[in-house]
Amino acid sequence: NEYKSYLRIVMVLDIDDSDIPYEEEVLRNSYNVKSWIRYIDHKTGGPKQPLHMVYERALKELPCSYKIWYRYLCLRRKGTRGRCVDDPEMERVINCYERALVFLHKMPRIWIDYCQFVVGLNYVTRARHTIDRALRSLPITQHCRIWPIYLDFIKKHNIKEQALRLYRRYLQLAPDDAEILIDYLIEVEHYDEAAVLLTKCLNDEDFHSKKGKSKHQMWIELCMLLSENSTKIFSIKVEPVIRQGLQRFTDMTGKLWISLADYYIRKWQFDKARDIYEEAVKTVMTVRDFGQVFDVYAEFEEQLITLKIEQRTKNGKTPENELDLQLRLRRFEKLMERRPLLLNSVLLRQNPHNVSEWLKRVALYEGKPRDIVNTYTEAIKTIDPKLATGKLSSLWISFTRFYEDNNQLKDARIIFEKAVLVPFIKVEELADVWSHYIEMELRHECYDEAMKHLRHVTQPPPHKPSYFDRTEPVQNRVYRSVKLWSIYADLEESLGTFQTTKAVYYRILDLRIATPQIILNFTELLEEKNYFEESFKVYERGIAMFKWPLVYDLWTSYLTKFVKRYGGDKLERSRDLFEQALDKCPAKFAKAIFLLYAKLEEEYGLKRHAMAVYNRATQAVLDEERAEMFQIYINRATACFGVTHTRQIYEQALEILPDDDARKFTLQFAELETKLGEIDRARSIYIHGSQFADPRHHNEFWRLWQGFEVSHGNEDTFREMLRIKRSVKDKYSTASSFNIPAVTLDGEATTQTVTDPMAAIQQNVMFVRGTEQTQESKANNPDEINIDEDEDEEEDDGSNKGNEEEEEEEEDKIQKQVVPDEVFGKLAEKVYQDDEDVV
Repeated sequence: NEYKSYLRIVMVLDIDDSDIPYEEEVLRNSYNVKSWIRYIDHKTGGPKQPLHMVYERALKELPCSYKIWYRYLCLRRKGTRGRCVDDPEMERVINCYERALVFLHKMPRIWIDYCQFVVGLNYVTRARHTIDRALRSLPITQHCRIWPIYLDFIKKHNIKEQALRLYRRYLQLAPDDAEILIDYLIEVEHYDEAAVLLTKCLNDEDFHSKKGKSKHQMWIELCMLLSENSTKIFSIKVEPVIRQGLQRFTDMTGKLWISLADYYIRKWQFDKARDIYEEAVKTVMTVRDFGQVFDVYAEFEEQLITLKIEQRTKNGKTPENELDLQLRLRRFEKLMERRPLLLNSVLLRQNPHNVSEWLKRVALYEGKPRDIVNTYTEAIKTIDPKLATGKLSSLWISFTRFYEDNNQLKDARIIFEKAVLVPFIKVEELADVWSHYIEMELRHECYDEAMKHLRHVTQPPPHKPSYFDRTEPVQNRVYRSVKLWSIYADLEESLGTFQTTKAVYYRILDLRIATPQIILNFTELLEEKNYFEESFKVYERGIAMFKWPLVYDLWTSYLTKFVKRYGGDKLERSRDLFEQALDKCPAKFAKAIFLLYAKLEEEYGLKRHAMAVYNRATQAVLDEERAEMFQIYINRATACFGVTHTRQIYEQALEILPDDDARKFTLQFAELETKLGEIDRARSIYIHGSQFADPRHHNEFWRLWQGFEVSHGNEDTFREMLRIKRSVKDKYSTASSFNIPAVTLDGEATTQTVTDPMAAIQQNVMFVRGTEQTQESKANNPDEINIDEDEDEEEDDGSNKGNEEEEEEEEDKIQKQVVPDEVFGKLAEKVYQDDEDVV
């Protein structure tokens, strides 16, 4: 019987010989999935009808096999590609899915493919029913895989009511995706429901936007939605929502106020919108928000004026329209005039303790006395002295000056009496108030009142607190104010007696609050009254109070006046004072004191002591002043002892001074020796100074030396000068071996061509020679000597022989030279005076 059934199958299915092994296997194991899979894989690639029959036979035996069903459905779905939607094959595929879902209705993959296939056919009703069946069949945990298909289906077929119902169903599954419905509601202009849903999202603390929006952005979106669609939203009270946003998001205050006003403008409630703008400009806390609101406010008023003008043009002029237009124009002008005050109010809301802003507000009310007084009063009540920004005393002083300028002196005194009781942070502020109080009394010639105030404020309290003790109120510490004591001293000097003035100055000294200027003023007063010794004692007290550099002015004034007073009468005391001044004196201030000291010794002491002072000064002053000090030292030594005494000073200067200054002193020293006839000494000085002179930069030095050798030297000394010049140039060139262009004295870079020095100057150099000149040279120029380049390489023996011959000639020919008078200094004047007496 089995064989007969097999023959029937072969006849029906048209089984090929290659299929017989697979047929036998599936007959033996008809419930084995792998056997059917192997048979299906064998038939794959062949005709579709036999393959479909194999799938059908397998599914008949194994109707719950997901593996076979999935492969069969994919094969059938693949066969529909490129076919029309009304092709019968489409219905066959749908029937296959329906048969599969009878057994596999819990398989999400089958439902997903089925839904996608039906949606692709654009069968709206069938697709919606199929997706609904899938959602009913699958567990809720698998719905997240079906809903994306459903949402795409909604977007593809824009049916508003159906889409809204589906979106609401979807939000029951995924409430975090509420933004999808909000966007769709806005798209289809269901603004009321969108606003309600957006409000619920904002009120839900656990809601997090999947689009990455912050609560702040969602608030702004809600406010814009409410303001722009004011006539289409009825379920939400717009103003409370926006005002809640104003409290929560202070950084967007300007935009929120504008949106609230825009809400009323769209409802044609212009007066209400104006009230909102007024409230906004009076409550915003930042200049940015104020600028935004004010600009929109001004534009709103301009648009209303433009609208009224257009209505007048269209309907004609009427008294009511003209009055309304004038009212709006006046309102707009008033708004623009109020802008500085409104802006100032914003800054004061940011910091109500800002003194400078209060003063600016007073200036804005110029010409309005009542408003100015009210502003001052409000500022004084508002500002906390401990939190004040700026000088609070300037506000009180400005307030009193306002009353004084309006000839209300009594009111100004009342304000000052209140001001001196204010607990300022710093003593200087209270001192400023008192000083202006006193100056006001002086301007109105109330001298007794001014002196009374000064005596009161400078009276120390019983326990005498320290000036810097912040635990004490400033009223207890103001008695040590230097400013008030200076005013007190000036008034006593102008209005009081000498004794009362002196008493005030001594009280300043006792309190140890004097400044160097107060000391100088006191000593000047004493000197005018011929109290010289007492003034010197005051100098000494002042010097003991201060340190360098504050004591510099006191020392210079003290020493100058002491020397002027006593001259040489108290020479030892003067010397002690100078030594005391120079002790611990900084190098910056030593020069002036040393010059005064040296002048004292020159005029009243010993010149030898003066030279010692100058010598000390060269070591004690600043490095940049040392060259000037040496020059003064040399000039004074020349005047006192003659030029020969300066040689040691020059030598000391060359050892101490830097290269630039040493080079200048080298030239002076060499010139001096040349004038004295000391040619060898001058040449040695030039040789010593050559180490400071780079031939590339300091041509003046070498030019002078060359002129010296031409005038006083010979060929060998000139050669030696050139050799030294080359060696110095090589030394500096080695130090800067990089290819850096030479810099001239004018600071301009120049490129120098290296040539033989002998050849460069051979045409211009002339020596005064003896009898060894050749006939040819005599014919050309009796004073010229030709120098060959090869003579630079002469043997040392030849040069020595030439030197010996020159020495013999110099011995045979002795010349007399006149010694300058500068060598003898003041001794020469005495000799001439003696000669005149003899005559």
